[in-house]
Amino acid sequence: MLRVVAVLQGFWLIAAVVAVGWLLAHTRMFGRTEQQVLARLTFWVGSPALLFLVVADADVGVIFSGFLVATLAGVVVTAAAYLVLARAVLRRTTTHALMGGMSVSYVNSNNLGLPIAIYVLGDGSWSAPVILMQLLVLQPSWLAALDASQEGRRVSPWRVLRSPLTNPLTIGSVLGLAVALSGVELPADLRAPVELVGGLAIPGMLLAFGISLRLSPVPRGRGNLAELGVVVLLKLGLMPAVAGLVAGPVLGLSGPEVLAAVVMSSLPTAQNVFILAVAYGRGEDIARDSVLVTTLLAMPAMLLVVALMGGG
Repeated sequence: MLRVVAVLQGFWLIAAVVAVGWLLAHTRMFGRTEQQVLARLTFWVGSPALLFLVVADADVGVIFSGFLVATLAGVVVTAAAYLVLARAVLRRTTTHALMGGMSVSYVNSNNLGLPIAIYVLGDGSWSAPVILMQLLVLQPSWLAALDASQEGRRVSPWRVLRSPLTNPLTIGSVLGLAVALSGVELPADLRAPVELVGGLAIPGMLLAFGISLRLSPVPRGRGNLAELGVVVLLKLGLMPAVAGLVAGPVLGLSGPEVLAAVVMSSLPTAQNVFILAVAYGRGEDIARDSVLVTTLLAMPAMLLVVALMGGG
């Protein structure tokens, strides 16, 4: 019962703040302009500060664990499957396919994954390797691909290699990793303002998402619904299955490690993907719809996983 309540609490936290954003748009207090300001403020200011603190406080030793290998395998297989389907079957453009690939592979490992790791899995450290992998490997890779796709054939290899390092989210996470590796404890006078600015991130992205839900049309049309169905099946079905297969039969990890890999892979698409879609002006509809639908369906998916694998 405690685990079920913890899952419900995590989703309630998100839903409550998203509902505030929806209400602000519904009452016309906030519109499209305010939504984009919130998204950009989160992208350029709040999120880099928050990610710096998250990575600086993490135990970087867990990045080399078998648990991380299993979750990364789920990400790679799922993203590859979507990209093939998006280009060959759904006939989506390259930039749209890249943002859709990020939607199926980038999980909500922070503001939902952290409470799930603490209260469902019993150890908050399970979220740290996923956060680090996404910030230091997955996100820079997707952003580099998006930057390259906007330049077409004229993009240089140097620009592709350099582009992740010019992204504020990557800079914040890399600086946080440097602090974590050094073992230096941040002085209180330095940490306090960073925490204050980082506090903008989660409410900012959730409010912007809620505003978008009210101002944007619901998913419709065979093409859009078909793609959304593919995203949901890959994100909540294929990714956890691959992670569990690699963690269990392939790597032979312990029961708690297998459960953690499957549960963390069952997390919904992160709100960060929507923020990035707005910032880059690419795939905003599929990013928004992926966050909404996977968030609604991830709770029963995780409850089923907990009941089948870790109900005791």
